[in-house]
Amino acid sequence: MKITIFYLLLVLISLPLLALSVEKKVYIVYFGEHDGKKTLHEIENTHHSYLNSVKESHEDAKSSLLYSYKNSINGFAAKLTPDEASKLSKMKEVVSVIPSHGKYRSQTTRSWDFVGLNDHSWNRAQMGDDLLLNAQYGKNQIIGVVDSGVWPESASFSDVGMDPVPKTWKGICQEGVAFNKSHCNRKIIGARYYVKGFYNVFGAVNPSEDYLSPRDADGHGTHTASTATGRQVPNAAALGGIANGIASGGAPMARLAIYKACWAMPGKPKSDGNTCMDEDVLAAIDDAIGDGVDILSLSLGFNEHSPLDQDVIAIGSLHAASKNIVTVCSAGNGGPSPASLANIAPWVITVAASGIDRQFSSPVLLGNGMKIQGYSISPYAMNQMQCQPDTLDPYKVNGKIVLCFIGQGRNVDKGIEVRKAGGVGLILANNQDNGNTIFYDSHFISATGVGYDGAVTILQYIYSTAYPTARIFPVQSVSYTPAPFMAGYSSRGPNHVDAHILKPDITAPGLQILAAWSEASSPTKLPYDRRSTKFNLYSGTSMSCPHVSGVAALLRAVHPNWSISAIKSALMTTASVTDNLNNPIQDYTGNPATPFVFGSGHFQPIKASDPGLVYDISYDDYLHYLCTINPGLLNKVNAKINCPNQLASPLNLNYPSFVIPNLYGPVTVTRTVTNVFDGQSRYEFSWNLPQGVSILVSPTVLVFDHVGQSFSFTMTIFPANDYSVRNQYVFGWYMWSDGRHLVRSPFAVFLP
Repeated sequence: MKITIFYLLLVLISLPLLALSVEKKVYIVYFGEHDGKKTLHEIENTHHSYLNSVKESHEDAKSSLLYSYKNSINGFAAKLTPDEASKLSKMKEVVSVIPSHGKYRSQTTRSWDFVGLNDHSWNRAQMGDDLLLNAQYGKNQIIGVVDSGVWPESASFSDVGMDPVPKTWKGICQEGVAFNKSHCNRKIIGARYYVKGFYNVFGAVNPSEDYLSPRDADGHGTHTASTATGRQVPNAAALGGIANGIASGGAPMARLAIYKACWAMPGKPKSDGNTCMDEDVLAAIDDAIGDGVDILSLSLGFNEHSPLDQDVIAIGSLHAASKNIVTVCSAGNGGPSPASLANIAPWVITVAASGIDRQFSSPVLLGNGMKIQGYSISPYAMNQMQCQPDTLDPYKVNGKIVLCFIGQGRNVDKGIEVRKAGGVGLILANNQDNGNTIFYDSHFISATGVGYDGAVTILQYIYSTAYPTARIFPVQSVSYTPAPFMAGYSSRGPNHVDAHILKPDITAPGLQILAAWSEASSPTKLPYDRRSTKFNLYSGTSMSCPHVSGVAALLRAVHPNWSISAIKSALMTTASVTDNLNNPIQDYTGNPATPFVFGSGHFQPIKASDPGLVYDISYDDYLHYLCTINPGLLNKVNAKINCPNQLASPLNLNYPSFVIPNLYGPVTVTRTVTNVFDGQSRYEFSWNLPQGVSILVSPTVLVFDHVGQSFSFTMTIFPANDYSVRNQYVFGWYMWSDGRHLVRSPFAVFLP
């Protein structure tokens, strides 16, 4: 009996203790902006006082604090129980309490030529349109990259010929494993790492998986950093010499600041991606603001939809906006599902991914003489071999080409299985759902990928003869039309937080981009891949994001007085919606893509440097926008500004595009354009309306006589007497033109 009582007593005592340890997790407590009256030490003491108010002891409060955000963002990250977090959330000074989910994940020669940035022709120079030269290649612009770190030895980060570090720079070069102060230079002017959130969930960083330092063990961070601002490196190529040429970032003379907040997931292959804890990412953004970056580039996304006050990138980038820092983010790789976007805050530039006019061709020649177009980046070649469909029985597969369909498992693993069974080649075929989307993988065997139509043709041939044969041709870089085209994986609208804001904003190259790579990683990032390369071809909206970051740095260099919204407007209103065949940009299905896929279109850096007019938005405008979506939020974020008694519609944020989520009757949209072009100009309004929509505009002509002059106009949208189009979104555009500048904006309307 005594034993039983003792056992029950142990259970009763241990259960609360166990629950307490399980329930503790990291929360971010956000207070909005600093009032500018406290020192950094005083700010940290204030944060400790809040913890003391909910903790049982001063020691517990002190040990629970992970980060105190002190530069621009006012808040802290700490280990709390749900009850403690709830108590803090009820305090009037607290804007929001955000549970950390570790939800952010990393999302990459020819691309810069494709968008016209490397066109240094005599005519362009004479006209003053050479953006790189005018911007001095981004000289002294500072791009902060929040990612998995950097491989500093890469030639892309050489500082040869660069001036001393700008005196305005306040950052540091944080030392750690395999990284010391000598790895920073006049190119990489700062490097930090953030691991407290990761450590709280996963424990210490495994030295066999990652470096406890700003050094990149993955490749993703090195790739994105060099895409944005890598130096020009001749004879750069991926494994096997594929895509040989000059590798360069968009702003090759800009400075680079590294903020490592993404880490290898313990026990998982690198190919599964990194994990980036909310509190680590927010600490990185806060330091970047304090260090003095001009551009923030975040190729990160998340898998869940959060309101703006629960989204740490939205929060951090809003504070960056208060310092006129441009924030560029990837749209996410959740496509082709609708409403799959990441990073939808209106003060960030959200970038989708598209393909360029170069593909890596590796066709299949069938025994009947028919050639099927295939694509590959496999460095291995082969001679003519038989191809017979069967299971991967070594007796049947040995010495043959195997046709496999895309499905469960990694594409590279399929090639591994073929090689294990003695096969000499792989034709990786799309299923019907994938259509003709192009997938590239660095296989360990001669391999090529074919679209669904090509796969059907190959199967028909196989079944038509007793002895089918085939040959896979070596990879060749070839010109491709139509381009650009939208990547199937690129996330799509509509905006799931505020349907009035059209996202993504723009699209840029994000398919098979050649850039620098970590030599601690491999081309596939798979554990059994022991190959190493200095440059790698990689795909994703992670790759399209730094393209825009680099160009944003060039635009800031050319127009140092422009606001962040003017830079965004210039990029959006000059974007192209047609491909190199002058047809509408296609989606991965071959059908015309919509603004929910490409935003305003494919970015055109040269034209963005001279947009004519811009849609400007001040920081206060963004704060007032918060009133329209959450009136109680603004006063907590910035106590100096109050919401007006009469709340405006979120439609009237001066955005270069708009969405009407439900058009039941007339809706009036107001916009203001500002002249940024020298001299007098006369602009006329035009539009392209979708079926089921009518419009009234006033005025339809704007005459400017000096730079900085602004005019407002209204557009009243109402349903037309056409009931054939219902229960769907329809898309159109409107444009101001003076004969030289085409200032074009897309819009979307849902017809109920």
